Amino acid sequence: MQLETSLQTVIDELVLGNHILYDQNVFDCYGHLSARHPTDPEKFLLSWAIAPGIVAADDILTYDLAGKPLNDRGKEQFSERFIHSEIYAARPDVMGVVHSHSSAIIPFTIVDEPLRPVWHVSSFLSAGVPTFDPQPAMGDTDLLVRTPELGKALAQTLGDGIAVLMRGHGSAVVGRNVREAVYRAVYTETNARIQSEAARFGKPIKFLSTGEAALMDKWLNPDVRRPWELWCDEATAKRRNA
Repeated sequence: MQLETSLQTVIDELVLGNHILYDQNVFDCYGHLSARHPTDPEKFLLSWAIAPGIVAADDILTYDLAGKPLNDRGKEQFSERFIHSEIYAARPDVMGVVHSHSSAIIPFTIVDEPLRPVWHVSSFLSAGVPTFDPQPAMGDTDLLVRTPELGKALAQTLGDGIAVLMRGHGSAVVGRNVREAVYRAVYTETNARIQSEAARFGKPIKFLSTGEAALMDKWLNPDVRRPWELWCDEATAKRRNA
């Protein structure tokens, strides 16, 4: 019974997480959120190719780490599920992955300007945010991560970090659970927006120091309870009143 409850909890959080990321303008009709299976680390959970704002529990499917659905139920699959499968294969510590095309992040993927933490709630960006560009090694592509090879290259660029930008495409953000992955995706997007706004002053930006970021990271719990509870309440109320 505990096993079933644990799995259901993760599925419920995936549904809420998709709705939250849509409500927070990280997702639009595109983007996807996954979770490593709570009892089998060689599997992960991800919806079929449905718009994230309308994901329901029945839309969540189980995949192996080759990106193959165990039972696709005849549903269309995300072509970029290999973002998730290859990150989980390379990073045993990762339990949640967000891939988005959030608009505030795109400028940082196409100019030589690093995304760095400008406020305490994005302290997790202090370790550095690399950019994945498939063109130098693979030539022209459609920029979609639609093969295990591209997924593996993306995971290698991410390394042991928390976020990776994708040139002309978006980003991938990881967490120690679904809640943390969602939190980090929201505040990566917001940090990018604030950093761009600050740059318009034409003055030097005072980013978080390494020490400041480390102290904030130590304080912040991975369950990110307060923002998660608020976002869940907002998402639930919005859909209940629709």
